[in-house]
Amino acid sequence: MLLADGRLPVGGHTQSAGLEPALLGGLEPRDIPDLITTRLRTVVLVDAGTAVVARHRTMAGLPLDDVQLAWAARTPSEVVRAASIAVGRGQRRLAQRLWPGSAAASALAPLRAPARPVAVGSMAAAAGLDGARTARLVAYDDVQSLCAAALKLCPLDPAETTEWLLHAGPGVEAVVVAVAHLTEPDGIPALSAPLLEQWQHAHPTHPRRLFSA
Repeated sequence: MLLADGRLPVGGHTQSAGLEPALLGGLEPRDIPDLITTRLRTVVLVDAGTAVVARHRTMAGLPLDDVQLAWAARTPSEVVRAASIAVGRGQRRLAQRLWPGSAAASALAPLRAPARPVAVGSMAAAAGLDGARTARLVAYDDVQSLCAAALKLCPLDPAETTEWLLHAGPGVEAVVVAVAHLTEPDGIPALSAPLLEQWQHAHPTHPRRLFSA
């Protein structure tokens, strides 16, 4: 889990999983659990599916270009794509450091700008994770990143955000069931949350922000 955790210094700590843009866009703190649920049912399915397919193709010795393109086609906002790529580059450097000469390092090297789920999926292959654990890692990381950001952005009790994380468990497992079996880019879910994307798209222009996304 720590390979995708925001505490690892490869840029994940700069992400709020869309929470800061949502709060700036008018979301009330009491509605954060609904935001978690919405993300798990939409954008997290896309990222988790992308990571699972990237893992499979890395293990099979296949290129990742079409996985990257499939993810980009399902991520309309260039702002959201750029934030993911900024972290993905850091994840690639980490993969090359931890597993030099591995299939993961070789698969990620040709990509000019790997997205975060593509890099994490390839790293999952190097770490020996199966599809279910890869999907769970991505979904868990999204929820925990949002919960960690909430403590910095809202006057909350840490016990409350921990409760959110625990209650998100069934939603995380639903993501696992939906995407753990995927092997081809065409199978990656194509779901979106337009309002969340709109908030994130406007985020870089806001003069007061703590997170990049």
